[in-house]
Amino acid sequence: MSAPTPDEDRLDPRLLRVAAVVVLGTFMSILDTTIINVAVRGLSRDFHTPLATTQWIATGYMLALATVIPLTGWAADRYGTKRLYMTAILLFLGGSVLSGAAWSMPTLILFRVLQGLGGGMIMPTGMTILSHAAGPRRMARLMGIIGVPMLLGPICGPVLGGWLVDDVSWRWIFFVNLPIGAIALYAAGRVLDPDRPGPHHALDWRGLLLLSPGLAIFVFGLARIAAAGNFGTRAGDSAAGAGLALVVAFVMHALRHRDPLIDVRMFGRRTVGASALTTFLFGTAFFGMSLILPLYFQIVRGEPAFDAGLLLAAQGIGAMVSMPLAARMTDRIGAGRVVLTGLGCVAAGMLALSRIASTTPFWVIEPMLFMIGLGMGATMMPSMSAAMSTVPRHQIARTTSGLNVVQRVGGSIGTALLAVVLGHEISRAGASAHGGLAPALNQAFDHTFLWSFAIILLAVCPALFLPRKRTSTRSGEPESAPLPAID
Repeated sequence: MSAPTPDEDRLDPRLLRVAAVVVLGTFMSILDTTIINVAVRGLSRDFHTPLATTQWIATGYMLALATVIPLTGWAADRYGTKRLYMTAILLFLGGSVLSGAAWSMPTLILFRVLQGLGGGMIMPTGMTILSHAAGPRRMARLMGIIGVPMLLGPICGPVLGGWLVDDVSWRWIFFVNLPIGAIALYAAGRVLDPDRPGPHHALDWRGLLLLSPGLAIFVFGLARIAAAGNFGTRAGDSAAGAGLALVVAFVMHALRHRDPLIDVRMFGRRTVGASALTTFLFGTAFFGMSLILPLYFQIVRGEPAFDAGLLLAAQGIGAMVSMPLAARMTDRIGAGRVVLTGLGCVAAGMLALSRIASTTPFWVIEPMLFMIGLGMGATMMPSMSAAMSTVPRHQIARTTSGLNVVQRVGGSIGTALLAVVLGHEISRAGASAHGGLAPALNQAFDHTFLWSFAIILLAVCPALFLPRKRTSTRSGEPESAPLPAID
């Protein structure tokens, strides 16, 4: 095999301009995901709804993301990536305007779902655009570079959201997307190449009607079961069982269909399958914790939303520090070692959080959040880039969509599950607060942090199957050790 030429490895100005366009859209989407978390307590109070209901602002958004992401691969082939990317931004902005104008909790949840339908297409379409522009040789390095500005979302989101909630209005946590989206639309129109739609197949409507409702019903059932604290609730058990049956039916359908909504057979490839399960479990723990941590600072420590956002910035800074380093190390030693190190950092930070008291100084808590951020930057992007570097060019869009679905489904499950677990623990704390309410509430959060810690430990198992050395497989060649085929 011939050695790569300098032009093949160079991050040229044209590629960097395309990356900047993708960063604008993904930054807006990530900002919206993180900015809402510090507002959950205030929204629950303003609309007089319990946490178990209010958390559906985040869970519904995540489920909408997971619902529309499978369509992205087909739509990118059918209409072209530029057109799809700009349409996704427009739909996201429309949902933002409606969410900011919501007049009740049900309407806010509904408009957040509409917003998620646009947001769900932004990230995978942007990743497909980048993958086509960069190629497999430059993808890991490019991800490390663009990941830094993208990580400004987790840093700026909680701080900006806290300030808007405290001093302006919660409605502006949605209206703030409008100027960013307008710039992203203009830049996409000027920089991205005109669309050249490629060969495409008919949309798998049967798969869509099985998978999307199945995911939503399954997550709803899990939330009801967690709220009850056992498997004795008829509504929760029935919903979880029905949702799981629909998802299983989709898998069986996808194995037989020539061009399914999500090609589940790609998960039989060792690296893709390991990456998918790692990002699923990591997303479950991380997105759930992203909702819980602001509530800890506000409920247990009595901090206003803005101060809670500032305290959370350490996590984003940690990810910003580790992501470029993780990208370089992935190129040199393979994703496996990098991801395992990242998961170790996240697990250590979450275990430490589960041991804090209601009087633990913030200067002790902040290094824990920084360590979790370090682990986040060394886990998510390296595991996904490892999978994308081992698939043929024409399968990149579908693989990206599949991995994003897995990650967002994990996020929606984690958000619903941990929010309901926390609500259940807080109810128990209120009923048994003999030694003071603050220590009892702190213990409720400690138990919830332990759930996240346990999920991260589970993520270590699939991460052991990620490559432990630099991937030398050319895009399009089969891996030497695929997982057994599913009968």
